[in-house]
Amino acid sequence: MGFLDSLRSLLPGSSDASSADGPEGSSDKHKDKKASTKSSGKPKKKSTAAARTKCDIEARFERMRSSVSGTMGNFFLARDRQLKRIVGVKVCDPEKVELFEARFKGLKKPSEGEIAMQMMHPRVMETLEHGETTRGERYLVTEYIEGPSLQHVVQTANEEEVAGKRVNLIRQMAEAIAYVHSKEFIHRDICPRNFICLPDLVGLKLIDFGLTVPATPPFMTPGNRTGTPVYMSPEIVRRRSTDKRVDIFSFGMSAYCLLTFQFPWNVTDTTGRAALQHDTALPTDIFERRPNLDPRLGKAIMHCLQPKAEDRMPSMTQFLQQISRVEQEEQ
Repeated sequence: MGFLDSLRSLLPGSSDASSADGPEGSSDKHKDKKASTKSSGKPKKKSTAAARTKCDIEARFERMRSSVSGTMGNFFLARDRQLKRIVGVKVCDPEKVELFEARFKGLKKPSEGEIAMQMMHPRVMETLEHGETTRGERYLVTEYIEGPSLQHVVQTANEEEVAGKRVNLIRQMAEAIAYVHSKEFIHRDICPRNFICLPDLVGLKLIDFGLTVPATPPFMTPGNRTGTPVYMSPEIVRRRSTDKRVDIFSFGMSAYCLLTFQFPWNVTDTTGRAALQHDTALPTDIFERRPNLDPRLGKAIMHCLQPKAEDRMPSMTQFLQQISRVEQEEQ
């Protein structure tokens, strides 16, 4: 389950998290900013080092909501007595982390916290700290963002709420993924659940690096079938070699859902079985559901959904270039 989505499970529209073969944060940016602050401006530099002393979770954090159990750990909203702010706290389950990272034994895979701390971008949720608890569990502390998950937006299908805002949201999704790729990582779980929107849908941020891996050959070999099944690329589903284009496919799925409130393929369940059709059946053309969609936007999204990676949109940077002059979703 996505971190912020878990924190927001009490909100309408929260849904099940999933990862194909088992394993599948939040506070205001500064004390003088409210939770609804705009995500603009250059983030401050931060240390990539983990906390040096082990964290006593119960002593440091005043829980504001009960813990929500996710696939890789527990999540809760809290008041940080040390930082004097509202934050999101993720405490990882050691057994689940070990099971996931056993896939990469001997490869020196960076931890979720180490990866998240490298991400400093207005379109990516800020991780404030990571380390180890006094009980030996990994934990992360993240900023808190007041707003719904993109999945909630898609599920509620409120056209009035998103009208005129989709292009901006899609552009920001692409910017977030392009940034992660520029840092030479593959997110591997791009889906609406892993984007948290700012109030009034003026923007969004990418969250949850629990399944993220370096974009290097040892981590792109066949076999790592993790993610959210209905958004998975065919090469993940079929256990083939992967690269950054797995995120591009999942992005295309997410953007399609935001524009149409429907999946490109017929989805009867949320298991890996539904994803098997991603390279055996043609997706419904987006123009059948949105005839007045700007052709540049529609064609770019369908390009992201090509089943063969070599036929797919080659990069998020190129996607952004192709939609650079698109102002509204419809012409």
